[in-house]
Amino acid sequence: MSAIKNIMRNYAKNAELDEFLQKELADAGYGGVDVFKTPIGARITIFVTRPGLVIGRRGMGIKELSSLIEKNFGFPNPQISVLEVEVPELNPLVMANRIAQNIVRGGAFRRSALWALNSIMNAGAMGAEIIISGKIRSERAHYEKYRAGVIPKSGDTALKVVREATTHVLLKMGLYGIKVRIALKNVLPPEVEIIEKKPEESPEKEGKVNVETKDQ
Repeated sequence: MSAIKNIMRNYAKNAELDEFLQKELADAGYGGVDVFKTPIGARITIFVTRPGLVIGRRGMGIKELSSLIEKNFGFPNPQISVLEVEVPELNPLVMANRIAQNIVRGGAFRRSALWALNSIMNAGAMGAEIIISGKIRSERAHYEKYRAGVIPKSGDTALKVVREATTHVLLKMGLYGIKVRIALKNVLPPEVEIIEKKPEESPEKEGKVNVETKDQ
């Protein structure tokens, strides 16, 4: 197998793992996964808002999850660690899943989107954008977009600042797509930094006296 095919195969396997965990850990507030392969196995870091639901009583939940991942995805000797998402409102996947759960429970999609938008901005985001698409109001599919703050769309700034995630939810009317973009404030360093200069102390304040002598 060539190097390119091997890389594409790993990307596909990681995407399948991400989709699997998103379904299995929806109630735990799934926020993403990092996979790092080592010579002795695979280190998998899972980010959730409620780690206790993933770990389970006496670690039984994480043991069962490890066996499922090893069986379904072929990761040898997976070492799973669970980390809590520090600010869930700034994680686009967490917020997209929350919107999806509210819609599944019968909540209005517009109210769910506005609630999520306000929560993101109150958490300190530079900007946010939520797009909900599908047969949301009629038999014809369309989309609605909700924005607040500033969202860079292109360039190096957009690559560094903007985080985005997409999820789907199946209802009686059809399949809904939910995309969340969040622009973070503290990712880029400030363009201008003002450094206050301390005033220089005079020799008299320091108790020093300079005496000049001149020979006649």
